[in-house]
Amino acid sequence: MVALAALNPDSRPRERLASCGASHLSDDELLAIVLGAGRPGRSALELASGMLAEAGGLAGLAQATARELCAHAGIGPARASMVQAALELGRRSVGERPKRGRRLSAASDVWNYFRARLALATVEEFWALSLDVRHRVQNETCLARGSLTGVEVHPRDVFCPLIRTSAAAVIFCHNHPSGDPAPSRQDVDLTQRLREVGELCGITVLDHVIVGAEGFTSLADRGWR
Repeated sequence: MVALAALNPDSRPRERLASCGASHLSDDELLAIVLGAGRPGRSALELASGMLAEAGGLAGLAQATARELCAHAGIGPARASMVQAALELGRRSVGERPKRGRRLSAASDVWNYFRARLALATVEEFWALSLDVRHRVQNETCLARGSLTGVEVHPRDVFCPLIRTSAAAVIFCHNHPSGDPAPSRQDVDLTQRLREVGELCGITVLDHVIVGAEGFTSLADRGWR
């Protein structure tokens, strides 16, 4: 097994991190630090490069299951868990769960909340942020999970939990696994139905934000079209 300490000084990711800072290291080097050591005949850096190449980069690695990570030579359950933990910390660092009582002022706030969890998700998920009369966050709920190409959402199932929690308003959010946040005709039609049901229930639908790896779209900002 080739440890990081045995590498040429210019190829030691830990030393480079200490001297240059994490932002100056490549994805291969950062992953090598997480792995800590390689395997017989391959350094940690070579192992990391191979994993990223096979996974198609960090995005692919972030979507890999523990079993898929363990399929890489030199990666066992312990290392797979370390890689998953590191990637999850990265996701959480760019997106935080809505803080109860915080007021949402723009669709970009919703994007910041959900992009870490939804931008790279492999299936569609439909979420609701319930708000009070001052549009402050009260709760977040995943209302439905679907497939790669869609998620089935029924207005009845959407508004029952919102009524139980006495929501005054709501913002909906779902992701497009394709990466393109442009709304489909189905997205627009569903949003219109939800707005109509919301009016009947006394719960204002403030927005429906669609999240993708390429960014986000606010249907309210688009005039609900």
